Amino acid sequence: MNDWTAITKLNDIPKLGSRIVRTDSVDIAIFRTSDDQVFAIRDACPHKNGPLSQGIVHGTSVTCPLHNWKIDLASGEALGADSGCTNTYETKIENETVYLRSPG
Repeated sequence: MNDWTAITKLNDIPKLGSRIVRTDSVDIAIFRTSDDQVFAIRDACPHKNGPLSQGIVHGTSVTCPLHNWKIDLASGEALGADSGCTNTYETKIENETVYLRSPG
């Protein structure tokens, strides 16, 4: 069974930006770093469910636009003195296309 879904072309995600993939059960934010790494996390901060897709990307983390929590894009863990975690999802890039592994 193929559990990878083509999402978009890499260049359709701005560097240090994001796109949202909506499923029946969750919104997933797909982030692109300045060095073209791609990460996928649940589009909800573990603090107050802020829209992480609207946050500022720096390195391999994103800062929530509501209360400035910093979230590691690889692990979904809050950084610094904050604690909490959001779901992460596997991604891969093949032939400049971004793929997302089906959740669950």
